Amino acid sequence: MTKAKWGSLGLSLLIVIALVVWMATGEVKVASDEAPERQDSGDGQPTTVQVETLTARLHEPGLMLQGQLEPWSSVMLSAQVPGRVESLAVSLGEQVQQGQKLLTIADEGRSAAVLRWQSQVRKLEADLVAARRLRANNLASESQILSLESELAAAEAELTGARQAISHLTPEAPFDGIINSKSVDIGDLVQVGSPLFQLVRVDRLKATAQIPQQSVGNVAPGQSVRVDLLDGSRLSGVVTFVASAASPETRSFAVEIAVENPDRKRVAGGSASLRVALPEVKAMFISPAYLSLGDDGRPGVKYVNGENRVEFGEVKLLSVSTEGAWVTGLPDEIRLITRGGGFVSTGEQVVPVDAAEDRG
Repeated sequence: MTKAKWGSLGLSLLIVIALVVWMATGEVKVASDEAPERQDSGDGQPTTVQVETLTARLHEPGLMLQGQLEPWSSVMLSAQVPGRVESLAVSLGEQVQQGQKLLTIADEGRSAAVLRWQSQVRKLEADLVAARRLRANNLASESQILSLESELAAAEAELTGARQAISHLTPEAPFDGIINSKSVDIGDLVQVGSPLFQLVRVDRLKATAQIPQQSVGNVAPGQSVRVDLLDGSRLSGVVTFVASAASPETRSFAVEIAVENPDRKRVAGGSASLRVALPEVKAMFISPAYLSLGDDGRPGVKYVNGENRVEFGEVKLLSVSTEGAWVTGLPDEIRLITRGGGFVSTGEQVVPVDAAEDRG
């Protein structure tokens, strides 16, 4: 099957789906192939059709995606020194601030090690000053100076390590967040790498999804996103990343969205429907009942031009809802044939009757 046939088939399916959605869920205007009652019946007389004037207006289409919600930041804090847990400063589920102490690991002589290396550094600094004075009077060799400098550098490194070990006895929160899990209790012995707490940030979330390759060109960082949650509530977000290469497995492009969650709703880890706002376009809102397929299988509508002749305008469906369909591709203002369209063909001269006037 050629690409053209596939394209026609795809568009045909799209219009069928639109009509099914309309018939199944919406109570909208019903198109009729019956001509208005005032239709001229004489031979050779133009057919009377009912029309409704429609004007295009700005519409913000949206790209619908299914996404997953994740914490904006998530980290498992681990022990960086071995020892016994002496005290816990936070509880499970507690909100903590960046830099807040989380627990204390027993000192076990580490403070003494700091004092010892501080004394060693001071002694070597004094020895080095004295040796340099002697060297100035040729009473000390250059090798002695170098040896003392080496010993001092080694002692300073040991002091730095001892001080770091002291700082690791009281791990701190790397960012504002909530204690999501706790892996230790008072008295536990921990080793380097033992898990302590999981910290998550949920006042902002990260939504991830996949964009079909035919739509990725319409999405860019900075576009606003509506996030519909399973409980019916909504959050708002902004596109922060769109992948430059598609996944070889799905042929779709990864997208990430920053989602504000000021109320800290417990939705991280769940799914959500995402509507990415696309650039505004001029479009018309019509009932799917007025859509039909052209000779090439493309969707469109019949309308009356300025010379009262029937034209078939191909349209592009932007969205379909229970109320109707947003379409583009038509002139800014048309007289849409709402009744009698089945009796006329493209190019035919007709007598248009305004729907409001006909009802009156």
